[in-house]
Amino acid sequence: MKSIAALQAVVTAAAPFDGEPSNAELDAIETEMPAILADVDLLDAQIMTIDRTPTELDQQRIRRARRRALAARRDLANRAAPLTVSGGAA
Repeated sequence: MKSIAALQAVVTAAAPFDGEPSNAELDAIETEMPAILADVDLLDAQIMTIDRTPTELDQQRIRRARRRALAARRDLANRAAPLTVSGGAA
C-alpha cells in the first residue's frame, strides 16, 4: 500500500494554485455582474414569498425581477456574440 505523501508532490506539482482568481476570471465576473445581481434580486423576491401566499405586490415584484434578469442575460449574450454583418456584395 502506497502512502499518499509519496504521491502528493506529483499531484500538487502539476498546477500551481495560489488561491486567487486570475485577471481574466475577474474580468469575466465583472462582465457577468449585472446578470448575477439581477438573479439575486429575483431570488430575493421569490424567497420573500416562500412561506406565504404572494400578494399582488409580491407577484409584481417577482415579474419585474424576472424581466430584469432576462434583460441582463440578453444583454450579456448580445455582448458576447460576435458581431457579424450579413449582406453586401461578395
